[in-house]
Amino acid sequence: MKAGFVSLGCSKNRVDTEVMLGILAENKIEITAEPADADILIVNTCSFIESAREESVTTILDMAEYKNKGNCRSLIIAGCLGQRYGQTLLDEIPEADAVVGTGAWDRIIEAVNTTLSGKRIVITGKSENIYHQDTPRIITTPSFSTYVKIAEGCNHRCAFCSIPLVRGNYRSRSIEDIKEEVAHLVKDGVKEVNLVAQDTTNYGSDLYGKASLAKLLRELVKIKDLSWLRVQYTYPHSFNDELIDVMASEEKICKYADIPLQHAHNAVLKSMRRSDTTEYIEDVIGKIRDRIPGVSLRTTFIVGFPGETDSQYHTLRSFVEKYRFDKVGVFTFSKEENTPAFDMPNQIPENIMQERYHDLMSVQSKISEEINKELEDKVMDVLIEGRDTDQSDVAYGRSYREAPDVDGQIYVENDKDSKPGDIVKVRIQQGFAYDLVGEKLKGKGE
Repeated sequence: MKAGFVSLGCSKNRVDTEVMLGILAENKIEITAEPADADILIVNTCSFIESAREESVTTILDMAEYKNKGNCRSLIIAGCLGQRYGQTLLDEIPEADAVVGTGAWDRIIEAVNTTLSGKRIVITGKSENIYHQDTPRIITTPSFSTYVKIAEGCNHRCAFCSIPLVRGNYRSRSIEDIKEEVAHLVKDGVKEVNLVAQDTTNYGSDLYGKASLAKLLRELVKIKDLSWLRVQYTYPHSFNDELIDVMASEEKICKYADIPLQHAHNAVLKSMRRSDTTEYIEDVIGKIRDRIPGVSLRTTFIVGFPGETDSQYHTLRSFVEKYRFDKVGVFTFSKEENTPAFDMPNQIPENIMQERYHDLMSVQSKISEEINKELEDKVMDVLIEGRDTDQSDVAYGRSYREAPDVDGQIYVENDKDSKPGDIVKVRIQQGFAYDLVGEKLKGKGE
């Protein structure tokens, strides 16, 4: 029996995919990368915004074709889309045999067995599960870099976001459990661990009575052969002095702050039901930059939120110009059912949202290029990820400034022998808007 998987969406979803793969393998089901060979096809879906839902449905229908031209006998919809729409998905996509929601990944074998017996099934349940270090898992990232989910769910109720509807309330794993998992991963050759959650800075508030990310980091850096520890999806409200201090003082922690801000005008932030003000955000950014020299700042913004005026958009634009983030992701507002913003008055026309999107991306592109040009002639440690297929002496990888999957890469010239997973010294020669080009240094410590 063979199973094939397609994983869509964020890194947190990828961890869910890896756990389900582990459960399947533990039950003697072979994993295949060829959809045509699979008896069971599982699509782990995303439903965060409209474009993600469209991609999920398109992928499901693409996989359904293998019922005719492949071996597929069971097509299972897993993840956020399944949790959100349940039976409706099964009714509207007759090719699908089962729906398994985010709260039921541990029942994937039940779905497989039920569908192979000729029955259709929906398994959603409450979003209460979270994996632990003993849960079977097959890593799908490169062997030297992976994600570790430290918490699940979200207690924020931002007006635009449906994640609490599909992921439930915030719940953390224990420090001991996370540390044991990371230690095992490092023993197996992982050099870079990327900590993820819907809000990593809120870690531990449910278990320990207060945000405890700094305490977790202090424990993880004790793991001997761990090279890089990166924290993603941090929020400004809990980016406190203790966290800044530990990020500044521990060499293993990448000087990289990923802080989704969403907007920079107080009226829009209030309408979004964000807990931060522009003044608070500015204070946090100032502290981070003052106390973590060389820090790389990444953020995301939403343009076209209901009621956003031209003046409010230009406040955001000016904010981006002033604070010069290293990386910025921009999204247009997406109407999400059962969220407060869905039927708010003064919805922004699509053409205006697109204008603001392209304008802000253009502003940021120039800033990113200028920042990357300032890196020219600097020497950086680069984690090699692969080699250029057309040029044998060119490798590519990332420094502490680039997170996997979302940021650019560094192309390393004059490198004929570095292998994926090596960390090498590179002198940056050229900086572009998204990527950089450098040359591997020769000599001691190579």
